[in-house]
Amino acid sequence: MSVVEAGNASQSVMEQVGPNIIHHVSNSDISHPILGLPTFFGIDFSITKHVFMLWVVAFLVAITIIIPIRKFLSSGRPTPSGWMNAIEAIVQFIRDSIAKPNVGPKWVMTWTPLLLTLFFFILFANGIGMVPIFDVLGLFNRFVMGVPASDTHNFINNILHGGVTATGNFNVTAALATITFFSIMAAGTMAHGFINHWKNLAPHGLAWPVYIILIPIELMGLIVKPFALTMRLAANMTGGHIALLALLSLMAIFGEMFHSTLAGVGVAFISLPMAAAISGLEIIVVLVQAYVFTLLTSVFIGMAINVHH
Repeated sequence: MSVVEAGNASQSVMEQVGPNIIHHVSNSDISHPILGLPTFFGIDFSITKHVFMLWVVAFLVAITIIIPIRKFLSSGRPTPSGWMNAIEAIVQFIRDSIAKPNVGPKWVMTWTPLLLTLFFFILFANGIGMVPIFDVLGLFNRFVMGVPASDTHNFINNILHGGVTATGNFNVTAALATITFFSIMAAGTMAHGFINHWKNLAPHGLAWPVYIILIPIELMGLIVKPFALTMRLAANMTGGHIALLALLSLMAIFGEMFHSTLAGVGVAFISLPMAAAISGLEIIVVLVQAYVFTLLTSVFIGMAINVHH
């Protein structure tokens, strides 16, 4: 047993619950990469679980969305069928109900592909975070393969660190929000020109003292928009996991408090149904957060294009 494991074993359940929850939802797998790679220019290129999940999401989006659409377009069929009907319904909804009302009919076909890309990527990333991939691997490793948790040389044991929801990582959501930020800049420049786009940040015709206060506020707003997108998506996807882990930890906490296994089993009749209810709510959050991020991106781009509105 290592020194760290010995220290953890000497701690009470109450002392371990908080660090375990933070360890699960944080980007703690940086120190336990799936594939360690050298560092170039201060950037660690190691493949962590979050990077691996991004690859999985990209693969799923490709085989379920991109490839079927390309096959349909190359087939020459006038009407879609099967899975393509569902994709077409989503595409039409994003185009007609989100993109067109915000960016306008002139620019709808310019920005709809970006909005669809964001929606499908976030939807799949949120959804796959609900699948306990690494937890199932851990159970298989323990009870089927018979590998003890203390075996630090085992590959599966070395990857059982941290969470697996890619959009719960602030680096991922910040990258998505950065795309939105530059899209806003590009939309305003394409619609009005570079100089006029920056002039449109503040209303015209106001007294000049007002601009002393208004211009800094508008410049701060440029930063606040992507920051809000970053925090909203990551916090919502992380919050559900924290709530689930906290509820499930109640069994161990009550068992230790009353020094009785029956106390932990009794609490399970309350905590498990509540955890199941939160899991059901998380399924709704998966879809809602993908929709909200796409909608707000469309709104922000539309604000840069339709300044008079």
